[in-house]
Amino acid sequence: MLIIGLDPSLTCTGWGIVAKSGNRLTHIANGQVKTDAAMALPDRLVTLDRELTDVILRYRPDTSAVEEVFVNKNPQSTLKLGQARGVCLLTLARAGLPVAEYATRLIKKAVVGTGAAEKAQVQAMLKVLLPGVKLAGADAADALAVAITHAHMVR
Repeated sequence: MLIIGLDPSLTCTGWGIVAKSGNRLTHIANGQVKTDAAMALPDRLVTLDRELTDVILRYRPDTSAVEEVFVNKNPQSTLKLGQARGVCLLTLARAGLPVAEYATRLIKKAVVGTGAAEKAQVQAMLKVLLPGVKLAGADAADALAVAITHAHMVR
């Protein structure tokens, strides 16, 4: 089973794909979709959709998972994150993929063992769980953690 995990953001959405076979996980790919802040919001959302669609068509995952929105102190940032997350959900649903959603604390707990883990701890565990993985960046690492969480949750 191929699982795609997404860490939504308007600036840089991370994606990661793992294969699950029994209890074994294998890294397939990871990357980031960056949008230009100088572009109009609708154009940035179209870029996000187009690039995620390309990833889905290239790797053909069987299922998907997305990190849930957390509320920022800045309402504008929360709104932009919600819009990017909506595009992620739409792109996955349009591709016919089942979509699961996980809270940040649950993702950290599933990967590291504690919901209060730091990003560095998550990235270190990714290298243990997926030997030889080369991370495309912090957002891609978070997306792989989402995919791994889903792999642990799905039966």
